[in-house]
This record gives sequence, C-alpha cells and structure tokens, in this order.
Amino acid sequence: MSADPTSQSNYLQIVSEHIDFNWTIDFSKKIVSGSATHTLKVLQSSVKEVIFDTAALDISKVEVDGQTTTFKLGTAHPVMGSALFIALPSIPTVGSHVKVTTFYKTTESCTALQWLDKEQTQGGKFPYLFSQCQPIYMRTLAPAQDTPSVKTTYTAKVSSVLPALMSAVRVAPPQDGPSHDGKVIGKDVVTYTYDQPVPIPSYLIAIAAGNVVHRPFPSIEGKSWTSGVWAEPELIDAAYWEFCEDTARFLATEETIVPPYRFKVYDVLVLPPSFPYGGMENACLTFLTPTLLAGDRSLVDVVVHELTHSWFGNGVTHANATHFWLNEGFTTYMERVLQEKLHSPAARGFSYVLGAKGLKDALKLYEDRPKYQRLIINFEKGEDPDDAYSEVPYEKGANFLLHLERKLGGLEVFLPYIYDYVNTFTGTSITTEQWKTHLYSYFKAHGGEDKIKALDSVDWNAWFYGEGTELPVKMEYDTSLAESAYELAARWDKSRHTAASKLDFKEADIDSFNANQKVVFLQTLETYPPLPSSHIEVLDKIYHLSKITNAEIRLRFYEVALQDPSSAAAKAYAPQALDWVVGEDGTGIVKGRMKFCRPVFLAAGKVDKRLAVKIFEAHKTAFHPIAQKLIEKDLNSV
Repeated sequence: MSADPTSQSNYLQIVSEHIDFNWTIDFSKKIVSGSATHTLKVLQSSVKEVIFDTAALDISKVEVDGQTTTFKLGTAHPVMGSALFIALPSIPTVGSHVKVTTFYKTTESCTALQWLDKEQTQGGKFPYLFSQCQPIYMRTLAPAQDTPSVKTTYTAKVSSVLPALMSAVRVAPPQDGPSHDGKVIGKDVVTYTYDQPVPIPSYLIAIAAGNVVHRPFPSIEGKSWTSGVWAEPELIDAAYWEFCEDTARFLATEETIVPPYRFKVYDVLVLPPSFPYGGMENACLTFLTPTLLAGDRSLVDVVVHELTHSWFGNGVTHANATHFWLNEGFTTYMERVLQEKLHSPAARGFSYVLGAKGLKDALKLYEDRPKYQRLIINFEKGEDPDDAYSEVPYEKGANFLLHLERKLGGLEVFLPYIYDYVNTFTGTSITTEQWKTHLYSYFKAHGGEDKIKALDSVDWNAWFYGEGTELPVKMEYDTSLAESAYELAARWDKSRHTAASKLDFKEADIDSFNANQKVVFLQTLETYPPLPSSHIEVLDKIYHLSKITNAEIRLRFYEVALQDPSSAAAKAYAPQALDWVVGEDGTGIVKGRMKFCRPVFLAAGKVDKRLAVKIFEAHKTAFHPIAQKLIEKDLNSV
C-alpha cells in the first residue's frame, strides 16, 4: 500500500490533495482539538477504505462526504504509530474526489508539539506552543498521509487566546494590524485564518502560538514577496537587528540562480530555546533557534540554508526518508554557492572547511552502524529515520554535488543544470534514481558525449552506498580563510611540552579572527592529541572561551576540553558544559538545540555518566520530545 518505509497510508490508491484544519488550542489542558478534512483523489479502482497515519491521537468521529462512517485504529507501532482505517460507504470511481473529516484531539504523547509553561519563555508571562513535524510527526498532530511523497495545499482556522502562526499566508486578522486583533492577549479568543495555496509535504505543516509580535523587513523593489520577523516582545528588537540586513537580500540573491520564490511570504520566527534545531524550513515561516542571536550577525547565514529549502525540499522533495540527502545535500551545496555570490569564492571554500569536522564526527559516530554512513539509506519498514539524523546527508551530499560540479566543468556549467533541475521537479517528490536519470538527460542535451563520459567516470556506488569515515574522493577546498586558524592550532599543539607558566599566547592571537575562524581554530585543535589539562586552562583564560556568547565557538571549546575523558580538564569542564546546555549557567539560551546538547551530553557522559544522566533527568521535560529521545539513546550508548 505504501512505497514509504515510514508510512502505513494507502496514498498510492487514494491521495490527499487538500486539508482544511479547524483547531482550538487549549493551553490549560495542553491539547489541540478540532477536525481535519482531507479532499482525496481516487487513483485506483476498487478502493474500499482510506488509511491515514496517526499516533497518539484521540479520535472521536469520522465522516465521509458529510456522513458518519466506521473507523478503526490498527495496532500501535513504536515508530509509525497506528494506522487509521476509514471505511468508504461506496466504491468511488477513479479520478473522483472524496472528502474525509476526522474529529479528534491531541494527547500528552504528541511528539509534534511542545508546550512551554510561561516560565520557559523569554517574557515569562504567557505559555507557548510550537510544532516540529519533520520527519514523521505530523501524524501526532492530525491524521494524515504522513509521507513526503504526498503534497497538499491547506487552509486552517485556529482559535487561540494567544497569537497563532502557521506555515501559510495569513488571511485574517491582518498581519499588519494590532497583535491579537486588538483583543486581550491570554484572555480573549481570536480565530486566525491561514491559506497555503502551494502544495507541500505534511512535515512542513507547522503551528506556533504565544505572545509574539511581527516586524517587517525593508522591502526590495520589484519583489512580489514580503519578509519579516516574529518574536516575543522582549526579543523583537534583537531579532530584528540580527536578521533585518540580510534576510531579504539572501532571498533576492537566490532568485538570480533558481526560479522565483513561490510562497509569497518569507518570515522567520525566533522560538524559545527548547526548539531542537538551528532552523526548520516550514513554508512561509522558518523557525529559528535563539542561539543565532549572537549580537554581531555572525550566525545569520543559517537563514541562507533555511530559505534555500524553499526550492530544495519544499519545492523539489525527497520521496521518502531513504532519499533525504536530496533535501539536505542540495540545500547545503546551494547555501555554499550563495556564500560565493554574497561574499567570495574563499568564503565558499571556508564553508566546506567548517562542515568537514561535523561530517567526520558523524561518520565516526556511526562506525558501529555503517548503514547510516551512506547517502542512500534503505530503511526497513518501520525503522526510525531519526536514528540516521546527522551531518552525513548534509555534508556528504554537498561534497558529492561539488565533486560533480568539478567533473562537469565548474559552476558556470553546473548552475544552469541546477536551474533546470528545480524547474523540472518543483512540486514533485523524487527518488535518487529519478534525479540521476535527469542529470544524465540534461548533460546529454547540453554537452553530449564529453559530459556523459565525465558522469560515467563517477563512482556512483561509492558515493551512494559507501561506508567508512572517509569520502570516496579526497576533496580539496580553498583554505585561504582558514590558514591563520590552522597556524594557531599548530602553535598550540607544538606547545604541549612547554610548562603552562611559560606559554606565550596572548588574547590578541584571535583579535583578527571572525567567529567562524575561531570555530575552525578549535576544530583543528581537536584533530591533534588532547592538550595537557594545564594548557586547556590557559587556553580558556586567555581567549575567554567558556564565557563567550557565541554558542558555536563555546561548543567547540567544550569539545576540546572534554576530548580526553580521563583528564583533569574534562572533569573540571564537564559540569560546566552540562550546566550550559540545560541553561543553568545564567544564559538559558542554548538549552534544547540538539547541535549543542547532544554532543555535550555524549562527551560529558564519557567523563561522568552518572552526572550526565542526573542532570539530563532533572531537566528532561524542558527538552523537546525529539531531543529527549535522542539524548537518551546517546547516553545509553556511553
């Protein structure tokens, strides 16, 4: 019934084309209740039922074309949830449409939603709700054909005592009007109406509700889309300053490479700290972590990645989890092309240098599960795609595309192909084989036999299915922006036999470094044998690394400090690093983002597992359910 290893729905027989949501948010009970009406098109003859993916939903009634019908829930699967079987009163004809409405409410086991108490927000006055439906959690928010192979349009009416946002275009109340339509926030119910006219996969359906306000970015002449930022009132000034100069410029620059932006609105929402990712590319409304508010715009390039998903993922979508690299590999590759367009070729090369450490760590992490070192992962039915979530599809995929670019003649040859790829597949969900067929077809028509020979020389099997900790090809990058960081790391490595009291390093060593160069310095330092504990103490004292507000730099310092789990430095810094990721160090801003908390818990767990487990258990409920699940698995592996 399903070609997707993570779905139990029968979308190959009858497919959802549009969903109407009618929801009420109850912050006191922490539930979303209401209905979801699917308009489905019949694809095959003799269809007797509709099968939706669900998990942890309390379903009270189902209607087909307005008439109550029978339904049953299948046995709960630990990953896929319970299939919802809905009987059709009569067998519909191929090509006809059926409307199926489910009435239900979410439960406390809803993985897609995190409910925050008011104390967990920046303002501390109102609760907060946000969703995370990728990869397969939409089924805990509404019955759906929860596979990226199915794309639907949707409309929504959401009744809430707090401003409600969705991954769609707001219809009412007007976005430029008073917050919460002039009603009393936290008390009066307002119904928010949204429309998403562009078909999107279920994992991009998103909702957030809290005390949030909007500020538009300066418009760009000639553009039909608008852009702006949402945040709690206490963060709106900082969020606006951080993103106002670059967001619209990034989007306009991307449009010089690929077809025009289709979603009418590109807003960003700065969420509370427990959001588990750096960003999530929800259509029209990118969710962002507050860890990007560095105060110096040094981390805004994350927005380049998320808006690039508007074409690669939101436009051209992977058919299922097996081909997830098509989303993230293309997006990371194009993000780095934008670095060249926005900055310089050296900046593009430097981005690959930055990513190399994350790729190496991810490949090493999966040495005991080499299947997850591959680009194409043939998931078993019901296998959890989150188990494979790492830098591999991002970095290995981006390097593969860079390798192809070089094989085929450089950017001036490859970018026209990228445009054609987007133009050909936008609005569809594809497999790797479909992509490869199109690639050959394009270059046969635009280059002939020479390009085909170049493609034939690629070791496709090694890139797609290769395992191990090395890429199939040794990649070389422009390292000009990294050289000074490399040199400083080498100086520290050579100093390991010098007494700590005689070290001649100074704060001025890194004065000329930007944030990313500091990251590369620390990443490079970690490639050497662990420094003596006395040297790590000096390293921190001179450069103030354990107090720095840039989370990317601070993470790398803790990784250096905890590199040798048996060292005095590791024992000294492990408690501090743990306090940092649970927000007990006074910042409270990092807590929840898996990029930071997972490696810290894993490294600290090797130093003192009892302490790591104790601190995690004490703060467990403050983490998003996805983060809870993965951190528990990490700690169990120590």
